[in-house]
Amino acid sequence: MKHHVRALHSFAPPSRDHFSALRVCTGLAVPSLTLLMFGHQELVIYALFGALTGMYGRTEPHQLRLQHQLQAAGMLVTGVMIGTGLSVSGLHSWWLVGVETLLAGVGSLVADRLNFKPSGPFFGILALGACASIPTTVPWLFAVLIGVASAATSISVGFLGWIRERAWRPNGTRNTAALAGPRKQRAFIHAGRYVLAVGTAGAAGVLSGSAYPHWAMAAAAVPLAAAYLTGGIYRGIHRVVGTLLGLVIVAVLLLPSPWQLDAQRDAPALVIAIIFFQFTTELFMMRHYGLAMVSFTPVILLVTQLAAHADPYVLLSERGVETLIGAIVGIIVLIISGHDGHERHAISRGEGHPLSSGSYQTEAQLPER
Repeated sequence: MKHHVRALHSFAPPSRDHFSALRVCTGLAVPSLTLLMFGHQELVIYALFGALTGMYGRTEPHQLRLQHQLQAAGMLVTGVMIGTGLSVSGLHSWWLVGVETLLAGVGSLVADRLNFKPSGPFFGILALGACASIPTTVPWLFAVLIGVASAATSISVGFLGWIRERAWRPNGTRNTAALAGPRKQRAFIHAGRYVLAVGTAGAAGVLSGSAYPHWAMAAAAVPLAAAYLTGGIYRGIHRVVGTLLGLVIVAVLLLPSPWQLDAQRDAPALVIAIIFFQFTTELFMMRHYGLAMVSFTPVILLVTQLAAHADPYVLLSERGVETLIGAIVGIIVLIISGHDGHERHAISRGEGHPLSSGSYQTEAQLPER
């Protein structure tokens, strides 16, 4: 028991995290501040999910980072595109659960095929659910183009350092060979875990009457990205505890208090807060997932509030409840499916610190330029 308690508090070794955090922060700040300047802060949510492209390939040399961020951008923009399409079509509730569950399974296969780092389809399904849960105030194509432009900004920022050397020197590649044989079987088993966990959590969210069942679905996917069963359980605990602590920050910002911020009146302050918390999210994401969630929770809730004003009390309570439901479902699926880590290791070679964000397992800590 003491070992597990210490493990939950341990930090992975630093890996120039401030450089990666600065890249992601810049990739989000440029489109977000541009939208704010034109008075469209409600569209920052689409820019956010495009900017998450910058989280991929953080330890890789520029040419590999470019390749993998282009692939990740495709997944994120697809999530924005499908989610916005559901919103425009007025398809919610069970439609959202069905579509997001399907994307979780397909996304898992694609992520394993391309060996995404962060691993799994988490950010893709998060983008889908978040965009589907808010009313779209602009044409569908315009929302998608904001996501594309934001992703392009993040990719450009990630490749900018190459200008210093202008040398194309591949330093190794990830294993992106076609899924075949035992590897294919393991990948389909893992995709099945995502379908079962995400679908079950989504159904529970809908039956609970929540307006945000996608939060339960996203939380259910979190433990599945870990390399080991214990790592998945730790991630689930980190998700819940980090979210609850993050809700305290959101409560200070949105509930009646001397520091209360209004989505319309104080939009500039909220946008700045989102950019800041995205920086601290990436700063700790690779070292301690729970601490990263303390920052990522305000990011998601504040962009949601900017996009569509909701009762802060409902927003806070449902975020906490749905996260708890989803994390429990994800952990249960890991346990009953006999996930021992060997399958995940065979799909994605190499492992990072088992108690940090398991989605950041890297094949090698390549020099960052």
